[in-house]
Parts: sequence; structure tokens; C-alpha cells
Amino acid sequence: MSLAPSIAVPRPRLNLLPLYIVVFCLLWSFAFVAGKIAVTDCPPLILLTARFSLAGLLILGISALRGEKWSMTWRDAAIFAVIGLANNALYLGLGYTGLKSVSAGLGGLIVSANPVFTAALAALFLGEELSWRKVAGLLLGVAGVAFIVWHRIAVGTDSADGIVFTLASLASIVAGTILFKLLAPKGSLWLGNGIQNIAGGLALLPFALLFADVHEIVPSRGLVGAFAFLVLGGSILAYLLWFHLLKVCGATAASSYHFLMPPLGMLFAFLVLGEHVEFRDLLGIIPVALGIYLVTRPSAATQGSKA
Repeated sequence: MSLAPSIAVPRPRLNLLPLYIVVFCLLWSFAFVAGKIAVTDCPPLILLTARFSLAGLLILGISALRGEKWSMTWRDAAIFAVIGLANNALYLGLGYTGLKSVSAGLGGLIVSANPVFTAALAALFLGEELSWRKVAGLLLGVAGVAFIVWHRIAVGTDSADGIVFTLASLASIVAGTILFKLLAPKGSLWLGNGIQNIAGGLALLPFALLFADVHEIVPSRGLVGAFAFLVLGGSILAYLLWFHLLKVCGATAASSYHFLMPPLGMLFAFLVLGEHVEFRDLLGIIPVALGIYLVTRPSAATQGSKA
């Protein structure tokens, strides 16, 4: 009988990345619908000031209750605050102003062009590889989104002013994505998200006081439900997943998942808001899916190095 000690075989770690991607895409795309519902009954600046402030207080309050130690330098905290201005105050402030006069589906479509500009700037400022395969994938994604956008504008009544605000919103999230990767703040993403929300709320507060009228708020169950989702599912969980994907996947690959937002956003807008969707809209999903595959598929060199 052998008395040799048994060797414990480590269990393979469960890869949760696909789950994170799916949850992020569902939360992010539904946020356009929730935002459209909310801005119908509440001025955008008041809505976002309350959303960011509450989300930031919840995050920092939960951290304090858990006894989480502050392990972040003041430099990193300042970086998270700056990113919060781009990713929260500007991106959603401009985007929600646009949602007052554009459909939730079109708003999601425009912002989904994020991967193209992010990939170009990531190659320029971050040194990320921009292979011909990735370029082809990005072009396919753009083609699919452009096809859907063209058709939606042709049959819709979306405002030109709203489209301009949404384009400015797109520029803001691209800038925030590049800043996050370029400045690479260290420390807890959870606390960093809390700082970003507080910074976004403080930045929008004076504009809400000057340009928004609290008497325009129409209390409703839809507003309460949309606000709860935007705080918990949007500002807290979705943003936490977004920055995790940026760290794990890189700016180009993580941003490519925004190409999934148009079909998902249109589906949610159809189911919840009754926005019109035609079969030709759905044809754009094919090049979008192929584009994401090309952008995110590991290169042969990468696969060989992991073998």
C-alpha cells in the first residue's frame, strides 16, 4: 500500500468574461430605453444630477459599511474624477438632451460608432495593434450600423438638433475611453466608479439649477422604475463591467461590443416603447456580428504564444 501523498489537481477556473460581456451589452443597450422613458417625465439635467449623485453615494456608502480601506492615491482619484466628467457628465448629459428629440433606437445607433473612433485613437495614442483584420471588422461594423441608421432616418422623424447632441455625446465617451487607458488609474474600480459618479453629479448640478425647471417633473411609475434601473443597472453595474472590460480586453476590443447596441437597443425600444422596427433594420445585424468576431478574435501569434 502506497503512502505517497496525493497531489491535489487544481480545478480549472471558470471564465466569466462571456457572461460579463452579455450582461454589459444588455444593461447598456436597455439604458437608452430607460433614459427615453425618464426624460419624458423629467428634465435631463435634473435626472442625471440625481442619478449620478445617488449612485456615487451608494457606492461610497456601501464601501464604508464593508470597511473597505482607501488604497487610492490623490492622483488616481483625480483621474477618475476627470474620466467621470467625460463618461458621465458630458456623455450622458449631451446624450440625454438628444434623447428629448430622437428615438431611443437612433440614439443607440449613433453612440455605437464608438468602436471606430476608439480603435483609431487607440492605435495613435495607446499603441494598440490595428491589423487589417481589425480594420475589416470595424468597417463591417460601421457598414451594418450605417445601413440601419440610413433606414431609420429615412422612415423616422428624428430631430437634427437631437442628432448633433448625440454625436457630441459619442465624442465624449470616446475621449473618456482613451483617457482611462492612457492615464491608467490604479486602485479599486468600484471606488473609482463612485468618484466618477460624484464628479459627474457635481459638474451637472449648477447647469441643472440654471437651465432646468423642477416643476417640469411629472411623477409616474415609469419615471421611478427607469430611474432605479439607471442608478443600479446603469451607473453602478454597467459602468463597473465597462471598465473591467477595458482593462481585460483593451480599448479596441471592448469598444467593439458597442456594435451590438443597435439591434439590442431597437429590440428593447420595440418591446417597451413600441418604436417601429422593420426587417431591413435587422439585416444590419449580420455585418455587425461578423465585424465583432474579426475585431475580438485573437491573432494567430497570440494563440501560438498561449499554446
